[in-house]
Amino acid sequence: MTQNPSAAAPAPAADTPANPWPALWALVIGFFMILVDLTIVTVATPTIIEELDASVNEVVWVTSAYMLAYAVPVLIMGRLGDRYGSKRLYLAGLVVFTLASLWCGLTTTIGALILARVVQGFGASMMTPQTMAIITRIFPAAERGKAMAVWGATAGAAMVVGPILGGVLTDGLGWEWIFFVNVPVGLIALAAAWRLVPSLPTHAHRFDWIGVALSGSAMFLLCFGIQEGDQQDWAGWIIAMILGGVVLMGPSSVGSGGRRSRWCRWACSRTATSRCPTWRSPAWARSGPRWASR
Repeated sequence: MTQNPSAAAPAPAADTPANPWPALWALVIGFFMILVDLTIVTVATPTIIEELDASVNEVVWVTSAYMLAYAVPVLIMGRLGDRYGSKRLYLAGLVVFTLASLWCGLTTTIGALILARVVQGFGASMMTPQTMAIITRIFPAAERGKAMAVWGATAGAAMVVGPILGGVLTDGLGWEWIFFVNVPVGLIALAAAWRLVPSLPTHAHRFDWIGVALSGSAMFLLCFGIQEGDQQDWAGWIIAMILGGVVLMGPSSVGSGGRRSRWCRWACSRTATSRCPTWRSPAWARSGPRWASR
């Protein structure tokens, strides 16, 4: 029995662009920028300590605050993108990130810099899940693997470029420019995304706020504990935080009935593994975790 090829690889929705690659390149600019900021601060640490009269532990929080604000809300932001529009959330996050970068460069105290980095990380968390959501929806199945390869290569390149660019900017122009450089790049990314990224249909969902609170708390405890573990010599309270995050992740991801919830289906739909027959099987559907089940 032959199978209709069009049924095996569904075409993108009618409101998606005929050529989705320009939209991908527009998204890649912003995605590259927010990942560069994960590592760009590292080489500027001695200069920041000297010029802002900060301690080593305080400067460590310049990076840790960004990573926490980035990681903790990312699941919620992905859900908000589904509800209010991935493009809208991406552009809003890009504006927040760019303005916060300007704020970082203008700060004169370490406390203000840490606070600005929190806002910057929050903007990044608004952007990241939207990039994958948009790619998944605008690319046909036959080209989605190539698009995700570009997305993954961008992440790898950003981790390499960050320290190098940070060293060049710090030595040549000053530590402030590791943040100021984001302003023109952010404006270019904003204009490109506004013009090239399509507005996709939204889906009205009802939030399970208990699940949101539990998953957010679990992510904070896990991320904070892992980030600070080495610094605190893996003290007992650090281990307790990590274990607490693991415990909270259980009730936030598993509900009654054993069916995957909308949160879990959203996360799985953004991954390549969700297209694997094993993950789509009835057994997984019955036994897999469920998030925000109502």
